[in-house]
Amino acid sequence: MSRFDFVALGELLIDFTNDGESSQGNPMFQANPGGAPCNVLAMLQNLGNRTAFIGKVGKDYFGNMLKERIEQQGIDASGLVLDSEVHTTLAFVNKLPNGDRDFSFYRKPGADMMLSADDVRNCSELLENTDVFHFGTLSMTDEPAREATKLAVETAKKSGAIITFDPNYREPLWDSVDAAIEAMKYGFEKCDVLKISDNEIELVTGMSDVCEGAKKIQKDYNIPVVFATLGPDGSIALYKDMEVRKSGYKNPDTIETTGAGDTFCACAIDFIRRNGIDDLTEDGLMECLTFANAAASIITTRKGALSVMPTKEEALGFLDGWE
Repeated sequence: MSRFDFVALGELLIDFTNDGESSQGNPMFQANPGGAPCNVLAMLQNLGNRTAFIGKVGKDYFGNMLKERIEQQGIDASGLVLDSEVHTTLAFVNKLPNGDRDFSFYRKPGADMMLSADDVRNCSELLENTDVFHFGTLSMTDEPAREATKLAVETAKKSGAIITFDPNYREPLWDSVDAAIEAMKYGFEKCDVLKISDNEIELVTGMSDVCEGAKKIQKDYNIPVVFATLGPDGSIALYKDMEVRKSGYKNPDTIETTGAGDTFCACAIDFIRRNGIDDLTEDGLMECLTFANAAASIITTRKGALSVMPTKEEALGFLDGWE
């Protein structure tokens, strides 16, 4: 098997995003392919990487649609399993008046939860032949996917892959906050690169100062590189004794924030794969944050994420126009 630049494991689902009202006054929803790990891979594809996904969807209309869509994006789907017993997970996403999102999940169970250790063993060649392995916490909400995730992490780590982790906390999917934090701490212990949001930092540390909270996580778990996102206010990179901060691009055309964190994450870990984690510079990290913030700003102007990720040229053009 030839090598991949990135392999990711986790949820692949349908995000039903609000698309106005019908003439009868009923809410209408657009069925967008989604799921954080595959959103990340879609952006990584746009940045010129070779990617593969490990996960499970239902052997149903939506599952077949998702398989077809990620293959159209260029993502290798040999690690995607279609389950004939459990349906594809669905999520309904509503934008709140303050700009945040409210998620309603149809996942009790959903096919992504049913990924098993045997499924991972069946595609272990993917994990043994990748430069970077990426995962989040949603594949650890329930068994058997929790065991499958941990097996994948250990397999990739043993093969020498860089491990990248994004908690992607979604409160409705957890039995308790403590269970979610336990899964996050597992990711902290295993990762070389952490992408984490401001609200996740406060949840784990209890600290409202995002930068200080991120520094605490980095120190407590000895994580080489931490990227912290601050919503519209930008992002921070922590590396050794460096603290690099870049303000965000508050796009007047923003319609929703779905996929913004995933877009940022992809750009950040793409930078790490291309530059390594042993000799990063302040200038390099500032360049990384600038590009990642720009790409994240672009995705907020589009509905959905996986199928509409910006290209490298679009992000560079955005930056030229902003200046």
